[in-house]
Amino acid sequence: MSTVTVERPAAPVDPSVWARRNVSLLKLFGPVLVVTGALGFVLPPSAALTSGAAPYNVFHIAFGLLGTALAFKSAPRHAALFNVAFGAIDLYQAVASFAQLPPAELFAYKPADDVLHVVLGAALVGAGVLGLRSAPRT
Repeated sequence: MSTVTVERPAAPVDPSVWARRNVSLLKLFGPVLVVTGALGFVLPPSAALTSGAAPYNVFHIAFGLLGTALAFKSAPRHAALFNVAFGAIDLYQAVASFAQLPPAELFAYKPADDVLHVVLGAALVGAGVLGLRSAPRT
């Protein structure tokens, strides 16, 4: 006796899932930015893998607070826009570090910063673009 297996097509992914994921991502990422900035002021430069420059720390705290506020407002489109914009800034910072463009001198990047900026920047841009495609305009 032979058995026939019928494959069902995969259920389509609800497009709004990416809009919600951007909010969740930012609820996690915003506070991480704030903590990263605060730790930059506390850790001695020799113990830190990333830059401890004061302007760099203030940048992380300010954008972390903005991102967290947007996330807890639960506006999927705004969270996705933030993720695209901040991701693009992260990618620019990696380029700025290698090419010694502003704010490289001010932010005093370390190699770990470059790796984080490329990885997080690409992930944030990707998630944000997918979220923008599915988030309703408000």
